Amino acid sequence: MMLVLALSILVCAYMAWNIGANDVANAMGTSVGSRALTLKQAVIIAAIFEFSGAFFAGDAVTDTVRKGILSVDFDKILPEGFANDLMYAFIAAMMAAAVWLTVATRFGLPVSTTHSIIGGILGVGLILEVQHPTMDGLIDWAVVRKVVMSWIASPLMGGIIAFLSFTVVRMAILDAKNPVERSKWLAPILALPTFFVLGLALQFKALKGFFAKAADNGWIKNKYDWLPVKENGVFNPWAENAWFPINSLILAFSIGAIASIILWWVLRKYDFNSEKGGFTGVERIFVWLQIITAAYVAFAHGANDRSNAIGPMAAVYDILSSGGELTAKVDIPLWLVLLGSAGIAIGVMTWGYRVMETIGKKITDITPTRGFAAEFGAATVILMFSMPFLAVPVSTTHTLVGAVVGVGLAGGAKAVDFRVFGKIAASWVASLPAAGLGAVAIYVASGSDPAKISLIIPLAFIAVIWVLWKTKDDEIYVEDALADVGGTISKNNISPTVFELFHKHAQAVEVTVNHMLKAVNKAAEGKDATEEIKATVEAELSADNLKSALREKVGSREWKLLIGSDAFLHMLTRQDRIADYAQNVAEQLSFRELYNNSEARELLKKMAESVSETVAAYEDTVEVLRDVTLSGYTKMGREELLEMIRKVNLKEHEADLSEAIAAAYVFSNGDDQPLAAIHMYRVLQRMDDVANACEAAANAFLPIVYN
Repeated sequence: MMLVLALSILVCAYMAWNIGANDVANAMGTSVGSRALTLKQAVIIAAIFEFSGAFFAGDAVTDTVRKGILSVDFDKILPEGFANDLMYAFIAAMMAAAVWLTVATRFGLPVSTTHSIIGGILGVGLILEVQHPTMDGLIDWAVVRKVVMSWIASPLMGGIIAFLSFTVVRMAILDAKNPVERSKWLAPILALPTFFVLGLALQFKALKGFFAKAADNGWIKNKYDWLPVKENGVFNPWAENAWFPINSLILAFSIGAIASIILWWVLRKYDFNSEKGGFTGVERIFVWLQIITAAYVAFAHGANDRSNAIGPMAAVYDILSSGGELTAKVDIPLWLVLLGSAGIAIGVMTWGYRVMETIGKKITDITPTRGFAAEFGAATVILMFSMPFLAVPVSTTHTLVGAVVGVGLAGGAKAVDFRVFGKIAASWVASLPAAGLGAVAIYVASGSDPAKISLIIPLAFIAVIWVLWKTKDDEIYVEDALADVGGTISKNNISPTVFELFHKHAQAVEVTVNHMLKAVNKAAEGKDATEEIKATVEAELSADNLKSALREKVGSREWKLLIGSDAFLHMLTRQDRIADYAQNVAEQLSFRELYNNSEARELLKKMAESVSETVAAYEDTVEVLRDVTLSGYTKMGREELLEMIRKVNLKEHEADLSEAIAAAYVFSNGDDQPLAAIHMYRVLQRMDDVANACEAAANAFLPIVYN
């Protein structure tokens, strides 16, 4: 039996690792997507809070039959061999659920670890009913129905509350004439209900084990002075059987009030004018709110979902150590608590980034205000459904994904990638049958035989490792293309957003045009422009490499943008044409010498200067676009973007006038050198194409202005 114990411990550790790898996205995915945290920071914070919640706030005692799926009457004598079969059934359920989580994490799909282990237990429960006819009715189908209902209820409610939360933030702050000034006094007010909900959730979800332990040790009179009663409760907070005890309400309100006062004091002192890069103005305020909310979700997740890994293992250990006896509840040994806590933390640190990217980037565009709304919506729904008067076992994963979709829909249906959401929803539905069938296969193959299970579990691990190796990534990154155009733009190790990369491409385009202008000026001065022409071609190639990498990323749904992938690719193509036309100008210069007339050449240089001003105005416009996307698409930001677009149009008009004057002079005075005059006219036309391309590229931003 020592070998069975060793294998079950290995499976338990593997399950805990998978919980950390997949469910970490619940807490940190939106923070990474909004750039409130770097991936490294998110992993560290998640690991700390997941471990803390799992180790310090998890229940010290666990139900033998996890999640209420199996209904065992412990007052009756259990059939002979039932405890032994249940032990192997739990090992099979843990292994099957863990394998399913590995598959989901491999493809970046956020699934529910709770529902996965429920699926495994449900599968083996059906077999146990057949093996032990006297245990008929072992499966509690009412709980199963609640689980299925939660697939719809929790993401729907999470989406609705997140949608409403972000709508309030947008209408009250983001669309204000001066959103920063508005947020200085309104954000502390919004912090009160936020931290009130977090205060209740912290007590009712994350610290319920602490209050139970405190009551057992006599530190507090009654745990129900702080926690909701389990049944027959009332909404009167002063009653002994209150759903919301007055002590908990006072503590939660105190937490909210203190947080509001601290935020008000910080905002009163903070110098927003010193903000450089990353986030601007109002978004910086919501960064802290989002991080605090995310830390709570990580802590609560660790406290609650640790039992998914070590709950079945505790039952296995109890059966083995007691010589085959099964009890309703078992004490969790400290070494098992440490194993589950460490396993979750290691899973976060090693593989958690995969699902983070899906929640943070692939469903919709996330800013700190949107991320805060999603986290607040998820925390509120989880608190609601965890109350005994509802008692629906909702998934944090399902709820938060629904909340992310909700804030995405606040920007219009096109802002949500429903193909990604469809894949996620399909994986939710598949969780129960996939884990259930896997558990049945492992359990039946083992036959409750130590020798067989000792062969099956290692083979299962080998199969998982082989599949992961055969399907290892072959992903395309933009780092090489970024290096070609002058390094990365990442600040403080924060990975760039797609619009920051778009701005980087605009800078590469401007570099191409500047080389072209140097070539034009040299040629107009009668000098050899070969080096400048070559530099123009090389700069255009670097810009083209970045364009291709960006197109590949967006086209493969690596990012979900507020405006939609097709609209972004249209903008990228328009912008790239500027560099294409600049290269064409440089190539024209290499064909033959320009019209040898000093006045004509001066007019050509003036035309080049007008084009330079148009391109510079366009690059400034893209920089404003970048800031608009980073600062939550505020009304004031969109108005500034519109003004910049108008400036580009005005500069292009001035370039048109310069081109008309130069062309008229060339045609009026170029009869003595007709071929050279026609050649200069073609150069003027191609430079005009550069300016026209800037105007067209800038006008492609108008949907963002009016979205």
